[in-house]
Amino acid sequence: MPYEEKASDAAEMARRERFGKLPERIRLADTVEEKPATALDPARDAYNYDEWLVRTCL
Repeated sequence: MPYEEKASDAAEMARRERFGKLPERIRLADTVEEKPATALDPARDAYNYDEWLVRTCL
């Protein structure tokens, strides 16, 4: 019996060591990753999306 009690005490101590406290809080601002938007490509964005509307409706 004494060996079993020592084993359970050691297991309990290891469990308390690992799970005995809550992890540190993480701020919400630290959980968001911000990346800059891609630069506009003049060759790709030369088309005016509203131009077709002006030409066809007026």
